[in-house]
Amino acid sequence: MALMNDHPGEHAAREPIKLLAIRETDLSLDEVFRAVGDDASGGTALFVGTVRNHDGGADVDALGYSCHPSAEAEMRRVAEKVVAEYPVRALAAVHRIGDLRVGDLAVVVAVSCPHRGEAFEACRKLIDDLKHEVPIWKHQKFSDGTEEWVGAC
Repeated sequence: MALMNDHPGEHAAREPIKLLAIRETDLSLDEVFRAVGDDASGGTALFVGTVRNHDGGADVDALGYSCHPSAEAEMRRVAEKVVAEYPVRALAAVHRIGDLRVGDLAVVVAVSCPHRGEAFEACRKLIDDLKHEVPIWKHQKFSDGTEEWVGAC
């Protein structure tokens, strides 16, 4: 009987990065979820970041995201770090830019791995590193008329 770790499905896929994009159009949970579908994966973790109606004690009416021209390349670099550290079978990440309203999807990331624990850890690393390292900035507009720029990195 072969050991479980001998099965090819227990290891990272050769080309696990399936979808990376920065878009001015609405994001789709279905698109991201389909992109990470993999028959060898026992766990898929999906994170969805939405525009909330408050920040730092102030009411948020709307916000806009903008990015540096290098943002997609940096997103790829972050994704490559994640697939180097975890047995990723499939990975996807999309981020909105432009004007968004409360409730809109701002970012969707997903990772499929052979097991759930790996999928959770890899997905968390992906979104945390994306937020800290990819040059995407948020311009928040508050109900009291004030505004604030927030750097994601």
